[in-house]
Amino acid sequence: MTKLDHPVLIGVIGAAQGIRGEVRIKPFTEDPMALADYGALYTKDGRRFEILDHRFAKTVVVVRLRGINDRNAAEALKGLELFIDRSSLDDEELEEGEYFHADLEGLEAWDADGQFWGTISGVLDFGGGDLLELRDEGKKPVVIPFTLAAVPNVDLEAGRILVDPIAAGLISTGEDDEGDEGDGRSGGDR
Repeated sequence: MTKLDHPVLIGVIGAAQGIRGEVRIKPFTEDPMALADYGALYTKDGRRFEILDHRFAKTVVVVRLRGINDRNAAEALKGLELFIDRSSLDDEELEEGEYFHADLEGLEAWDADGQFWGTISGVLDFGGGDLLELRDEGKKPVVIPFTLAAVPNVDLEAGRILVDPIAAGLISTGEDDEGDEGDGRSGGDR
């Protein structure tokens, strides 16, 4: 069994497909068929899976995994999250202002006045643009938009982001703030 140093979630196994051990995987990659491009896939507990064959079917990828040869074995995998190591992802594919979720998680959020707002504990996307969840010990988590106005700077080397607390909605101005239309900034695991 292998434990990954920096695991990146790329898919979740769903229902079994047919009687020969195939499973449906919901991919979190930009290209759904890229699941097979990363080599072995791993679970949190270190189990290793090798994709033997795959095909796209509507919103999932139907996959045949080495060692999974019947429906019972496939059904036992339902709900398993599949990971690769961050080192398997190519930074060259990223455009300016684009980040892997795994690189953002754990960064500290500071404002220009030196106030700490929390650590990024997750990157969320409900269809209206990426959101960053910030957690600070002893406080409730807060969610801020991942836009250029709210997060004008991301410094991966320093392990921090610069936030504008007003644009991020961390400080109320007392006025009804107009929504930010976004800036195209994207954080997506592939």
